[in-house]
Amino acid sequence: MPENHTEPQGDLTLRTPAMPRDANAAGDIFGGWVMAQMDSASGIRATERARGRVVTAAVKEMAFAMPVKIGDTLCVYTRVERVGRTSMVLKVEAWAQRYLSDVMEMVTSADFVMVALDATGKPTPVPPEM
Repeated sequence: MPENHTEPQGDLTLRTPAMPRDANAAGDIFGGWVMAQMDSASGIRATERARGRVVTAAVKEMAFAMPVKIGDTLCVYTRVERVGRTSMVLKVEAWAQRYLSDVMEMVTSADFVMVALDATGKPTPVPPEM
């Protein structure tokens, strides 16, 4: 289950509206769409940290605490938790800003493992932080 806190942790990395094309007949947004947005945000943050190409190697345990509905704005927050030689672990949280309100509710969170790649697609060391 997502961590139990009332404020997002990390940096706001992506905001996107939940549209009807991303929902089932009941108006609930598909979990796969939420996960794709989280993966995109993770890629943005990891690319910035690695100062180069990255790929997703793993996503560790994701459970949904509540739905995202059509009209909500999905807000994805990221933070780099650990950096190894060629990989890094990012904590990624998805929050729903409810339609026409300031109410923010945590939807899910997960650890994304990202690997830095060189120009030939082979793992490469993550450079030191600047």
